[in-house]
Formats: sequence, structure tokens, C-alpha cells
Amino acid sequence: MILVVEDDPRLRALLQRYLGENGFRVSTAEHAAEARDRLRYLQPDLMVLDVMMPGETGLSLTESLRQEKSDVPILLLTARGAPEDRIAGFEAGADDYLAKPFEAKELLLRIRALLRRAAAPAPAALPAEAGPVQLGELAFDAARGELRGPAGVVRLTGGEAALLAALARRPNEILTREDIAEALDMDDAGERAIDVQVTRLRRKVEADPREPRFLHTARGKGYILKPGT
Repeated sequence: MILVVEDDPRLRALLQRYLGENGFRVSTAEHAAEARDRLRYLQPDLMVLDVMMPGETGLSLTESLRQEKSDVPILLLTARGAPEDRIAGFEAGADDYLAKPFEAKELLLRIRALLRRAAAPAPAALPAEAGPVQLGELAFDAARGELRGPAGVVRLTGGEAALLAALARRPNEILTREDIAEALDMDDAGERAIDVQVTRLRRKVEADPREPRFLHTARGKGYILKPGT
């Protein structure tokens, strides 16, 4: 089920109809407060969220949901498509960002990509004999898309799990930003958006994200995961 949060009634109705015609169950909300009411009893598979709304903005709602440990995939819609606006969306915790006006087909493709990314990685993500990847006190099971530590499961967004799985498949090997973009279905997101995803993942796997032990930057090349205890 997809929750569409959009203050423009015409666009909200169009999105509801179009997504419904393409096989999705859709619930809608006019603003952030109504979306919060919906989330009390709904567990959407994905949210399509307008950025510029009266009252609480889409960016603020996204950031708040991430602080509440929600891992629902979020696609932001906005009339502001400058690179700095896209980066602000990713930094708030969004999984994708689409500037208005947009083609309905592109929205549909992005939604499907996010839902694929949110699904648990396939059991073949790592060789069966490889076992979990150890990151200090944390262990990542790529077959389950699960990061676990002494306090239990560490919640990952779909994008974070996909990124960690991509890195874990090739430990101690540099992955370029292009490699990562392909793994995350973010081919047009830009280098800075990839950097933001890595920064978010570091907050989950590193004791001090500013001095990473496991997820390292290969300057001018990409990123490398170095497992260890």
C-alpha cells in the first residue's frame, strides 16, 4: 500500500487514480498532520510525500519519521529540483526525490525501484558459506538484510540495507559511486546523493562516523567495506 501526501487536490486525485490503475492500493493525506493520523493505523509499503505543504513540510516529516526509527521508503515530490534541494531531501532521510513536473511513467518506475530495494536482499547476495559479515560488535546477514548487535536488530532503511549488501558482496574491494548507484537503482541521483547514503549508513555501523573503522572512503574512487572484529 502506498500513502500519498499531497496538498494539491487535483494532483492527489491523479496520483491515487494512476497508481490504483497500476495495481497499487493507495491511501491519501492532504498534509503532514493527516499523514500522521493515517500512520497510526496504516503500515504503508512506501510514501510519496510532497515537500512544500502548509504547516509541517515534507522534509520535516521525513526527518521526524527517521528519528522515530521508521524505515518506510519515502519518495519526495517537489517543484524545487536544484541539486542542493535534492541533497537536503536525502539528508533528511528520503530514499528518492522527483522534481515537478514529472512524467507519470517515471514516478511509477521509481516507486517500483524503491519497492525492489526495500525487499530483503536475495539469499544469493553472498555465498552461503560466507556467513554474516562482522563489523565489530555488529553482524550483517545479507541473506536476511539484517544488521544485528548486542542490543538486537539495528533498523536499516531499504536503501541502507541494499548499500550494505552491495559492499558486503565485495569486501575489501573498492566500489565506485557508479557501482553503488546501480546497486541502489539510483543511476541519476548524482555523486553527492550517494555520499549522503554512505553517511547515513556510517551512523548505523560506526562507533564514530567521523573516524570510520569499517566503511572507508577511497578518495577519488569510491568506498570500501573492511570487515573486522
